Amino acid sequence: MRRLTWKRSLLIGMLLLVMSLFIADTLAPLNLSKLSDGVTVVSDNKGRPLRAFANQDGIWRYRVNVDSVSPYYLQALFTYEDRHFYQHPGVNPFAMIRAVGQAIYHGKAVSGGSTITMQVARLLHPNNRTIVGKVTQMLRALQLEWHFNKTQILEMYLNIAPFGGPIEGI
Repeated sequence: MRRLTWKRSLLIGMLLLVMSLFIADTLAPLNLSKLSDGVTVVSDNKGRPLRAFANQDGIWRYRVNVDSVSPYYLQALFTYEDRHFYQHPGVNPFAMIRAVGQAIYHGKAVSGGSTITMQVARLLHPNNRTIVGKVTQMLRALQLEWHFNKTQILEMYLNIAPFGGPIEGI
């Protein structure tokens, strides 16, 4: 019987991981209903808004696209929330390690390790703030990155991020 080399074992492990993620994606699809549940705007014949109505949950969520948002806001968002948004696959392992290290050192969470993609995952699929919840959030973030490009994920964030009370989205 031939011994498996470490390269072959790694390849088999990666193949099993990809197959597992594909099966998980099929069994637990993303719930994107929140993205289409915004305000209703009544406009005149020239397209000018006359009246807006909150959605059925009383949430005011106006649909925007990335191009209509100030580049200064986007710069501030990336600086504060996720400066490596375009470089990671939905999860930033360095930010996670930093956050865990700071929590251990200070005895409590002092900064987060969530990326913008992970925040979108949590907003679309709320979960408990536990280790299992965080792992679920990371898997959902990878799922989002698998199905959408960075601009689409950023647009999701801009449309569903909480801004206080019944206001969601920028």
